[in-house]
This record gives sequence, C-alpha cells and structure tokens, in this order.
Amino acid sequence: MTLCATPSHAKDEAKLIEKSDFKVQNGVMTPEALWAFGRVGDVSVSPDGKKVLYSVRYYSVEQNKSNADLYMMNADGSNVQRLTQTAKSEGSPAFSPDGKHIGFTFPDKDGNDQFFEMTLDGQDRKQISSIDGGIEGFKYAPDGKHILYIKTVKKENPHEKLFAGLDKTTGRVNEDLMYRHWDEWVDSYPHPFVADFDGSKLSNDIDLLLGTPFESPMRPMGGVEQLAWSPDGKKIAYTCRKKVGKAYALSTNSDIYLYDIATKTTENISEGMMGYDINPVFAPDGKKIAWESMEHDGYESDKSRLMVYDFATKTTKDYTQKLDQSVHNICWSKDNSKLYFISPFHGVEDIFVADVKTNAIRRVTEGVHDYVSIDLAGKNLIGSRQSMSAPTEIFSINPADGKETQISFENKELMAQLKIANVEGRWIKTTDNKDMLTWVIYPPNFDKNKKYPTLLFCEGGPQSMVSQFWSYRWNMQIMAANGYIVVAPNRRGLPGFGQEWLEQISGDYGGQNMKDYLSAIDALAKEPYVDKDHLGCVGASYGGFSVYWLAGHHDKRFKAFLAHDGIFNLEQQYCETEEMWFVNWDLGGAYWDKNNPTAQRSYANSPHRFVDKWDTPLMVVHSEKDYRIVASQGMAAYNAALLRGISARYLYFPDENHWVTKPQNGILWQRTFFDWLDKWLKTPENSK
Repeated sequence: MTLCATPSHAKDEAKLIEKSDFKVQNGVMTPEALWAFGRVGDVSVSPDGKKVLYSVRYYSVEQNKSNADLYMMNADGSNVQRLTQTAKSEGSPAFSPDGKHIGFTFPDKDGNDQFFEMTLDGQDRKQISSIDGGIEGFKYAPDGKHILYIKTVKKENPHEKLFAGLDKTTGRVNEDLMYRHWDEWVDSYPHPFVADFDGSKLSNDIDLLLGTPFESPMRPMGGVEQLAWSPDGKKIAYTCRKKVGKAYALSTNSDIYLYDIATKTTENISEGMMGYDINPVFAPDGKKIAWESMEHDGYESDKSRLMVYDFATKTTKDYTQKLDQSVHNICWSKDNSKLYFISPFHGVEDIFVADVKTNAIRRVTEGVHDYVSIDLAGKNLIGSRQSMSAPTEIFSINPADGKETQISFENKELMAQLKIANVEGRWIKTTDNKDMLTWVIYPPNFDKNKKYPTLLFCEGGPQSMVSQFWSYRWNMQIMAANGYIVVAPNRRGLPGFGQEWLEQISGDYGGQNMKDYLSAIDALAKEPYVDKDHLGCVGASYGGFSVYWLAGHHDKRFKAFLAHDGIFNLEQQYCETEEMWFVNWDLGGAYWDKNNPTAQRSYANSPHRFVDKWDTPLMVVHSEKDYRIVASQGMAAYNAALLRGISARYLYFPDENHWVTKPQNGILWQRTFFDWLDKWLKTPENSK
C-alpha cells in the first residue's frame, strides 16, 4: 500500500485532530484506545468503478471533538491518498458524474456546511454554495447540471403575536404532538431543494416541498439515501411522510414521491402501501425503481421488503415474499438484471442478490461480520464491513463467489497491538424448546481452567438483532478485555430469525424474551469457567428496560445491574415518548384502555411494579436530551433503588441524547461502567 503525501495547501492552520499514534499497554483495550480508532465513514465509488473515495473521522479526547478527512484509493486498495487535512470536517464525499471532481460538504466562515468541490488530487478546492443556514447533504444529477440538496426550513410559529416585545423569553407554546423528536425541539424541518449547477455556482433553487410543513428526509435518522435522481436527470424520487403533529406521531406511513423537474408536478408511486416506504433507487436504465417497504402502519420494526415499481406497467412487485428476512441498502447491477442488498440473518448482516427475472435470491457473502454499506465497482462490489472483533473497514467482494478482500487498513497498527477476544456463536435451547443463537465473547488469553465474572448483555430496540456490530460504547472487546465473559443472546423479538421470532415480543415485553435471557445466562452459568456467583446484567434502551425488569425477577442470579436509557415505568413512557406509533404497537395501546387485554398485560409487567423485589446493586445512566426515553425514567429507577436501601449509582449527561457521542463523556461512561461492575463482581466481600 502506498500512502501519498497530502497537498501542502490543504493543511488547516487550526489545531488538527490527526490519526492517533496511541500505544496500547499489554495488549489491553482501554476506553482511551477505543477512542483512538479512526472511524471509516461514507464510501463513494467513481463512475468508472476504478477508484474509491471515503471519509475517516478522528477524535481528540483533549479537545473533546472530532474532524473527518477524505481519502481516495484504487478499487483494489492500492495508491491510498489523503486528500484533505483540515481542522473541520469534510462530509458526504461523492464523485461528480464525469469523474473529474469530488463534491463534499464543509463549513463556511459561519460554521454552516456548504457544497464544495475539488479535483481528484485534492487541489483547486472551492466553495460552490452559499445557502443561508447551510445544507445537510447533496446529490449530483446524472448529467452534472443540477444539484439536489437538503436544507432545513423554519417552522411557522402560529403563536408569534404572543411573543411580541418578549425577545428574552425562553417560553414555548405547543398545541399538538411531535413538538420534540429524538434530541431536538421541532422548530424546523428538512426539505429537498434542486438547483441549476454550471460548475461554479448554484442558481434557480427550488424547494420540492415549498409551502408544506412536511419533512424529507425523515427525522431523526434519514439522509440523502432517502432521495434519488432518475438516470435521465428529469425526475427526483423522495421519501416523505406527509403528516404533522398528532397524525405524524401516530403513523409510520411514508411514501415514495416522484417530482418532475420540468412540470414541477409530484406523483405518489407507493400510495396505498401503509407502512414505511423509504430509500428509492432507480434502475440504471430508468425503467424501474426499487425501495424498502414495510407493510403495516405504526410498526417501525416490520419486515422491510424489496419492492420494485415498473414505470411501463405501473405495477409494484415484492421480490421478498418468500424471504423471511428484511432488506436494506439496495443496489442495482449495471445491466438492470440484479438487485444486491444487505439482510440480517442469524446474527450477522450479509450481502444477498435477487434476480429480477427469476425472483431467485442468493446469499453472496457468509461470515461472522456485518456489512453496513455496498456499492458497485466494475464487476465487483465495494462494501463496508465490521464485526465484534474489528471496526469498520472497506472490502472488495466478488459477487460470483462471495470472495472478500480487505482494501482499507485504517486501524491496522492499533489492531496489531491489541489482544483480540474470541467470539463464539452458541445455539441454546429456550424454555419453549426453540434454538436461540447466543454470542459468547471470551476474555483475551482465556483459560478454561479459571473462573470469570460474566455479563448478560441485553439488546435494545427492542427489535434490533444482536449482530456482529462494532460499538464505541457497548463494545464487546473492551468488556472482554476487562476480564468478563459476555453472553449476548438473540432473544425473542429480533430480526434475522424469521417474522414469527421477531413479532413475538410485541405486547409481551415481560414475557418470553425475558425467559430467553435467563435461558442464555443459565446455560453459560453451568460452564466450569463461568463464576456463577459473580454474574452481572447490563443493557441500554429496551436493554435498560430488561435490566429493570430482571432486577425484580432474577431470583438472586445477578450481583450487579447496569441500565442505560432504559424504560422504568411503562405508563410514564406512554405519555412521555415522542413516537406514539411505537408504544401503540409494542405495548398494545394506552394504559387507560381497560378493555385492551394486550395493553393491560404490558402495563402489568412494567418494571416499576416490581421494585419491592429489588435486592441487588443498580447503576443507572441517562441523558437529558433523550426525548425517546426521557431522563425522568432513569431518575425514578435510581430514586426507587435508594429508597429501597439498595446500593445505587446515577451517571447523568445533560448534553447527550439516546447515545453518548462526545469523547470525554464516552470515556467517563466506560470508566464508570467498569468501576461499578468491578466493585460488585470482582470484590468477593461486596458481592455476597
């Protein structure tokens, strides 16, 4: 591999955050080592399939921030070039349609991201857009003559007259639901804009949703993948849920809309399809368009189907009727004959391919890993891949035989210093005689003749597979490096094991999936190397709910609990959360609906109802900007433990959301996590 020098003009005068030269002590993963990894992000393939453009984000614990830089290499991994070296972040990298320029986002002098371009060697860097407030992402039109970009539009305040002369008030007036979402108050919404592009500036900008209060892409996770150009550049497909307020909070019914640039008219091509319809992708010949589609309104974790709309016949076909799995990251073959996609299956995320003519679906890759993105590069695929044993890197995949070749090595030096824990898949019998895949992660230098404290990992979601994810918080390698065996079961309610397995959890939060957790930890506790007298239980989100629930039902199995952003009181959660479709589907409805047996069963199993049975030390983590499961849930659980006379600890972040994203907060999280567990699981006198 050749690493070329960065153009001298590209260096930023501000303090740079560079690739870390962190030195690992004794091969042990630490919080500081975890934050030293370069994080491979967006990947783009050149139009001729010969080059790969990608971003890498570097973090500084000292500065408590990060910046991302852009790299380019040949599709076989050779000739790696660093194109940018700035103290601010380049984002959304993409090749121009003619392959001669690289487009990206970068902050202007006011700190707002704008559309920039540079040549393939990182030279001639210039700002193209000067849009008030900046943009969130962009896509080139196929002919390069237009740019599609995302810009937030301020929400109209119907109570403006009440604020007259009150320029220092902090008050807010709301009269509808969905007034806040994920981690922000809903004062604006993203709209897609299209503008003419002459190679030096944008002009004639048009808001595709002008005058409407709708959002596209959809908050909080949607990005440019929810927008697409037709190959002839005449139409734009976009994802939108054309609802606001209470209707928005109660529904997942988004649709795929086609906007005609010439006529400025819009057509809904997924009308009547009631669940999420997202992420449109045109076939190269423009005759068809594919997208991901869920069947049921209000069910955010429904099976994601591969739907294809034929423009000639105006018909839509489901290519995954016989595939009991979900579909993500759709990618057409150049000849329009195949559709590649990523799908969860038995604890991993692999690449599959569907034949457009025969409907046949074949698994392309097979291994202990997760693919998180795919793209075409000539006859091969380019994919980003991670696992519980390694962070994201880029691979080239032969779609014919599934052969995978690693082509990026961003963290090779750091990984070489670490002792990597072994990850084993084990199938365990459940109480109803089903087979459940459980990942078991062993400490480095594992000795079967020793006994190890062991953690039960409870997955969030709740419908989120325990796959081969690499996390910078819930990282299995750092847990194992701290001397713990980790037991991570794919309990009921997770994808990758068929719809029946996935759907069982809805309306049964305190039921079979809790028995599955206990089946997993009980099976491992029988092993001679598991210290059954020093078991801990940890989890976040629904995993946090699981921790609170198990605290009242574990029959003294565990010696310590740790819950992050968990639901403690289901009645409280129903009226506090922002996405009402979620609690309506998963809990069965409102707690005041006394004639709804599913809902009443859910609320009868709320963890707060079993605090009288709590008898084990509990640590709670929660953040103020988590509007999905608000901070009062964590405070209530912590207070309840103390009032019961139980040892407890509360870690609170005023500036984080449902995740922990800032470097110093992340390290404090890790240090506190292990300080708490070590106290109760590694000190015999405290764990009795």
